[in-house]
Amino acid sequence: MVNQSNLTTRLTTALTAVTAAASAMSAQQAQQRPNIVYIMTDDHTAQMMSAYDARHISTPNLDRIANDGVRFTNSFVANSLSGPSRACMLTGKHSHANGFLSNEFSTFDASQPTFPKYLQQAGYETALIGKWHLHVYPTGFDHWEIIPGQGDYYQPPFINMQGDTIVHHGYLTNVITDKAIDWMENQRDKSKPFCLLIHHKAIHRNWMADTCDLELYEDVEFELPENFFDKYEGRRAAAEQEMAIASNHDMDPVYDLKMWYPGVDSRLTGAYQGIVGRLDPEQRARWDAFYQPIIDKYYADSLTGDSLTVWKYQRYMRDYAKTVASLDRNVGRVLDYLRDHGLDDNTLVVYTSDQGFYMGEHGWFDKRFMYEESLNTPLVMRLPKGYDARGDIDQFVQNIDYAPTFMELAGADIPSDIQGVSLVPLLRGEKPADWRPYVYYHFHEYPAEHMVKRHYGIRNDRYKLMHFYNDIDQWELYDLEADPTEMHNLFGTPGMEQVTADMFELLRQAQEQYDDPIRFQYPIPQSTKK
Repeated sequence: MVNQSNLTTRLTTALTAVTAAASAMSAQQAQQRPNIVYIMTDDHTAQMMSAYDARHISTPNLDRIANDGVRFTNSFVANSLSGPSRACMLTGKHSHANGFLSNEFSTFDASQPTFPKYLQQAGYETALIGKWHLHVYPTGFDHWEIIPGQGDYYQPPFINMQGDTIVHHGYLTNVITDKAIDWMENQRDKSKPFCLLIHHKAIHRNWMADTCDLELYEDVEFELPENFFDKYEGRRAAAEQEMAIASNHDMDPVYDLKMWYPGVDSRLTGAYQGIVGRLDPEQRARWDAFYQPIIDKYYADSLTGDSLTVWKYQRYMRDYAKTVASLDRNVGRVLDYLRDHGLDDNTLVVYTSDQGFYMGEHGWFDKRFMYEESLNTPLVMRLPKGYDARGDIDQFVQNIDYAPTFMELAGADIPSDIQGVSLVPLLRGEKPADWRPYVYYHFHEYPAEHMVKRHYGIRNDRYKLMHFYNDIDQWELYDLEADPTEMHNLFGTPGMEQVTADMFELLRQAQEQYDDPIRFQYPIPQSTKK
């Protein structure tokens, strides 16, 4: 006769074991989906990353990602401006579709769908540490710590999820990395796959290096871009911007180049004083010991004209390069952590910037324009096991593609209103025949800082067509094969009629595809109509 009590006990024990096994299997299956570590910097341009351009500086840790994985050679943004670019990345949609058009007159609608929310629904744990810059608190994250606004390089404040602002001692790039590694090691639920966004302030203006890096690159004379002394013939919008290295109004010697001296004043002196006022006594002593001899020589030499402009360029390049050095070192810390803790085989590591930047091209710093240096952004990925692509990927990709890529990797459905496309086929080594043949761009912020006119445009594998509008009505057309530095506007040039008509048609198609409400009524010739 069977003892009912013993049978019940055995059944209960067996059921518990099956449940535990199923739970363990579920956790194992979940963990097989790759973790995602998405590292994004601010204003880091491909010219200053040696995986793309070895002329100026070395970035060995960033290059590790490319060397072990893939480098995208045609990586573009949809709007070359920090907040709007971040909104495009989060939503997978162009600026007009996600509603965040401008740093100065937009606020991000945090209730709208974003890829971190979709990943949460798919069972991922999500975290954001660093720069946010969307004027509202983050949503869609299980953990976040953000810097207010643009943040501070020294003794940086962070806002936590309770709404408290806490100041941390040290250099911001180091602190962000410390927090990111601490979250991976001590705070996350290790039974779940995770998505961690590490968003740095570096290499944003005014390019303040860690004091341990101040001496770097001081013996380097950086090569001037061939169009450094651009006169902007035939390009009215380029002539009317306010981002010229030559202009002390645009690139302020005190604020941007740290040339403060008692009695010297500029429109940004107060801002500079506030920034260096954050240095602790030891940092300030190292800062002053480094900069004071340079300041003394600057005022003694009293340079003017082209000599002053070239001097400003060299100081700008050195400060920028030093700020990259700390960033590169800290990316190496993250890569080492993933390797040392057995996470690298099942983690997608992405490195990119919110846009490119001008390093003297056209005589400029900053971004905003659709010209190549700011339209392009570096994008390298180290891939988890099972994704076979290696080396260069030359298909056209944009930052609206990141969201659907992460969602597909996580096993989440991609809604039909997402305007980007998943890069997963490219990561598998495929070469889809129907991949996009062009990228669409639209910059909305004017009048505003740097006074770059509003414009939209289309770029394919050879030509670029741009329309500057609002208080201006100017078209520009470039042959990127014959004129890679974009010095010769071919719009209206005899012999370019068919190319112009073809580019008009591509632009019309793109604006219809993405449902951009701001459109030009194109005079499409009959030969190009479908």
